[in-house]
Amino acid sequence: MTTPLPPLRLRRPIEGISAVLLPFTARGEIDFAGWETLCERTWQAGLAPAVNMDTGYANLLTPAERADLLARAGKLARGRRFIAGAFIVDRNGDATDLYLAEIAAIRAAGGTPILFQSPALKALGREKMVALYRRVAAEAGELLAFELGEMFAPFGAIYDLETVRALMEIPELKGMKHSSLSRELEWQRLALRDEVRPDFKLYTGNDLAIDMVQWGSDYLLGLSAFYPEAFAVRDACWAAGRPEFYELNDWLQYLGMLAFRAPVPAYKHTCAQTLRLCGIIASSEPHPRAARRPDSDEAILQQIVEKLDQLTAAARAALAN
Repeated sequence: MTTPLPPLRLRRPIEGISAVLLPFTARGEIDFAGWETLCERTWQAGLAPAVNMDTGYANLLTPAERADLLARAGKLARGRRFIAGAFIVDRNGDATDLYLAEIAAIRAAGGTPILFQSPALKALGREKMVALYRRVAAEAGELLAFELGEMFAPFGAIYDLETVRALMEIPELKGMKHSSLSRELEWQRLALRDEVRPDFKLYTGNDLAIDMVQWGSDYLLGLSAFYPEAFAVRDACWAAGRPEFYELNDWLQYLGMLAFRAPVPAYKHTCAQTLRLCGIIASSEPHPRAARRPDSDEAILQQIVEKLDQLTAAARAALAN
């Protein structure tokens, strides 16, 4: 059965959330100064940064490292919005209690929590998993949910539509990030959202189809970490009905196709390569235990960035006129 396409949402304001890369030094240590620069750059572009996500190597960090980054994000924010992953992959104990503790810490830091999937959550059947969401939401208040495809992390899961419907019906859940890399699955969720709960936010995590915003998705992407200013200008062009949206989106997608090819987790190294080429961080090293890309990618990345620089400047000028 073919999924009917939802209608295009022309001139719709787009909400952009951008996962922030956690950069590393040439010695394999966290580059905190570079990370703070990337967080600030995201806010300045007009997007909300998301920390302790897949782009931030959350599953490769220790609980202490994640807690440190959360505290730093809270201090940097100065009241500005940021999202943080509630992450329990390496913690022992009752999953509900662990998630509640993580969410409490995120709220204390001033962030908006997104409940990151985990082996404990994946092991639950549908009814128990939904019950966990209900209890956490009832006790912790507003938060976001997450569907993460296994191509990103083995503990991820994409739910059936019955489960998605049940999650959408939890009033404290204000939205969900969907990272299946499937247009059809996301279109199904958009249609369900429009039927069940029109105010529910569906944040595309499809870095291979960033134009899903045309059909009503907002976004929480790793690709936007490469060039948040270009994404913000693209979004403004869509809201203004400007044709510059399309070519800028095409070149951002070209970058996404290169960055998110198999093995998908190596996109974080591509991000570091790109940001170093732009002079924004000092080293292109990924996390010491992360997947890597070949150095030969950098010549292609340089050409893409130069084109994006030109298109972003031209679109910004068109918006100003």
